[in-house]
Amino acid sequence: MNWHLLSLSEVSEKLDTSPAGIDEKTANQRQAKHGKNKIDYKKKNTVLRMVLHQLSNFMILILILAAIVSGIMGDLTDTIIILTIIVVNAAIGFVQEYRAEKAMEALKNIIPEETRVIRAGKTIALATAKLVPGDVVLLEAGNRIPADVRFIETHQLKVDESTLTGESNTTDKTSEKLPDGDYPLGDRSNLGFKGTFITKGHGSAYVTAIAMDTELGHIAQMIQSQDSSTPLQIRLAAFGKRLSIVILIICTLIFMIGWLNGEAILSMLLTSISLAVAAIPEALPALVTIALAFGAKRLAKSNALVRKLPAVETLGSVTYICTDKTGTLTENKMTVKEVYLTPDLKTKTHFSQNNALFTAMVLNSDASEKEDGGWHGDSTEIALVKYALTKNSKKKELEKEFPRVAEFAFDSSRKCMTTIHQTENGILVITKGAVDVLLGKIVKDQKPLISEFERKANEVANEGYRVIGYAIKEMQTLPETLNVDEIESSLTFIGFAGMIDPPRSEAKKAVSECIQAGIIPVMITGDHKLTAKAIAKQLGIITSEEDLILSGTKLTALSETEFSDIVEHVRVYARVSPEQKLKIIKALQAKDQFVAMTGDGVNDAPALKSANIGIAMGINGTAISKEAADMVLLDDNFATILIAVKDGRVIFDNILKFIKYILTGNFGEICAIFLAPFFGLPFPLLAIHILWINLVTDGLPGLALASEPAEGSVMNRPPRDPTQNIFAGKMALHILSVGLLMGLITLGIQYWAIQANIPHWQTIAFTVLCFSQMGHVMAIRSERQSLFKIGFFSNKPLLGALMLTVLLQLMIVYVPFFNMVFKTQPLSLYELVITLLVSSIVFWAVEIGKWIIRGIK
Repeated sequence: MNWHLLSLSEVSEKLDTSPAGIDEKTANQRQAKHGKNKIDYKKKNTVLRMVLHQLSNFMILILILAAIVSGIMGDLTDTIIILTIIVVNAAIGFVQEYRAEKAMEALKNIIPEETRVIRAGKTIALATAKLVPGDVVLLEAGNRIPADVRFIETHQLKVDESTLTGESNTTDKTSEKLPDGDYPLGDRSNLGFKGTFITKGHGSAYVTAIAMDTELGHIAQMIQSQDSSTPLQIRLAAFGKRLSIVILIICTLIFMIGWLNGEAILSMLLTSISLAVAAIPEALPALVTIALAFGAKRLAKSNALVRKLPAVETLGSVTYICTDKTGTLTENKMTVKEVYLTPDLKTKTHFSQNNALFTAMVLNSDASEKEDGGWHGDSTEIALVKYALTKNSKKKELEKEFPRVAEFAFDSSRKCMTTIHQTENGILVITKGAVDVLLGKIVKDQKPLISEFERKANEVANEGYRVIGYAIKEMQTLPETLNVDEIESSLTFIGFAGMIDPPRSEAKKAVSECIQAGIIPVMITGDHKLTAKAIAKQLGIITSEEDLILSGTKLTALSETEFSDIVEHVRVYARVSPEQKLKIIKALQAKDQFVAMTGDGVNDAPALKSANIGIAMGINGTAISKEAADMVLLDDNFATILIAVKDGRVIFDNILKFIKYILTGNFGEICAIFLAPFFGLPFPLLAIHILWINLVTDGLPGLALASEPAEGSVMNRPPRDPTQNIFAGKMALHILSVGLLMGLITLGIQYWAIQANIPHWQTIAFTVLCFSQMGHVMAIRSERQSLFKIGFFSNKPLLGALMLTVLLQLMIVYVPFFNMVFKTQPLSLYELVITLLVSSIVFWAVEIGKWIIRGIK
């Protein structure tokens, strides 16, 4: 219903109410029909549901099957180890997923518990939840509006709607019907919206909508959309499915070959399970999660608090940053930047030595300074007064010298505010308002200068500034009857002030670095087009004619296809609604873009939730925006995003390194087990050996790779293509070739040991495979550079992890208790030296490969 286009009589008729309110019987009937004025909550995930979700992964299900079969066959050691791995992985994943949906609960905190209501002609205090359509509510400065309302009466009523519309200016409210037209939320001046804040004045209003039917309720519904999957989640999910199919085929093939060759069914079943355990990187999900947690800890030191772990790796793939203007790119503080003083002002004033314009800015204002140095009042008036005070104007002295004796409050129809002051020689009238209105009220002598005044004002307005004009008049005495039309006539125009919510000092550099890193910044705001354009140009978001600016009205008029054609060229969206923000995000995602959305208001929450990564402001952000976001900037600094993006790219690079490390080792295990029968050799590894390698040998060094420093300048390259396979480039070739080499080396040392009649040949093969992976992890620390160039000590955590892994491996080889558990036997010094030398082959092979590549390029 377009309540703003209806007269008050039409509104009361449709709501079946009156200024005296409804009676209790009607209220009860409507409450039964519409329900309580509360936000509906999406059913939360239970702990059990989240745990079951962790155990539903296909790779985990195969491990559960392996544990069951091992238990049936009596191998309790393997069963316990496999189950331990499953439990640890599920626990880590559970902690990651356990993010209670507090965004919905946060909505309750911005709604008052009680509201003054007129029912059957009597004013009562009523629980906000009991409001119904048709109720008449009484509102005043300091109140939050408890429901969507249509104003009946307004007295100097101003509302801060920035959390809903994104507009930095407070909105003057009226009770008048608006002319027919298409109005965004911020322009519906006779409506109030649930959760917005009254900064000045008082009034009454009809309740038009409650609960989920309000604009805030619509936002709540949008927030309940499903979370976006991150690039790594998508890639690992796809990899897991393909790997699972391959594993089932290979295991079935091995089982059938063995069975046809007369092998015992149970023996072949155990062999197949061992191969499945070798193939499945069961530690990979846990390692990825832990690495992301380490990354989140690193980001927290840079004032970026990660609420949802996958956001850490998402940062490396972000291609668009859609940012709210107010409070994110700007200071969220109106500031006077331009002042125009009327030349050759020929009027007798009582301002002594003070500048007429600056004195008028102080006197014609209701802004007041608090004891703690802060300010109370409208943000526009505060900006004007604070600027005037920097020009040697003293507020208290001026107010004492020129006491206010009368006033005409701002009226949206007059677009003016007038204060009347007593002076030693008479009366001084000061009027401020829209320049075009004031120029229609000026004295005859200034009429020839109107075109010049208009030209100056338009120059400033076209730069996106809000322009406030000032005019004065001197009178001998104060009329007994004050007539606003008479008082606000024959004025002398003395100048104007141009103000704007200025860009943050560090935002321009941050935007430039964004573009250099291949990330496109887009401004999305509820503010006016000219203001948005001015800020965008200052920051470098708009740099050419190809960079488009789109208003919310034009966006509504575009079809889905038309919008899709231009969405990647739009750099600024002005006067947009929450639904349109969501539309923008989804249009970019449909173009295979990975989108980050920054914001601090309620109006940003749906887009924060639906974006690939939502980034909320920690200081000025609303509770709902923080709860809907993946990451919170603790310093509200747009530049912090760039630090987070850099760290995110490094973290993702390192995650890819240990994926390469883990999968290469696992493929080496597969090759050793799969190829052994073809060379007439027994299986070189037991299931418990494979689990040890996958959990300890893979885990400790793999995690330490997360501490690897950045290679080169990561911010001078474009974002990683979010649709690109994780095995793109040379990763797949590396995994297959080096994994095959590991398997062949393991089989080679096994053959040598058997030929040499060494009874503990299996321990030798096991140890060679472990130590080969140690050499491999050192060699892949850099994609191109030699380990000897980047230095052994440039990643001390990895060095420590290597030493610990070697010690643990020697422990299970030489400590009798672990010999029994892992079915190993001690090696002689000669055998250990041979093992170390053979294991180094992988390190030297990878280093020589990098040397060849450097030579070719």
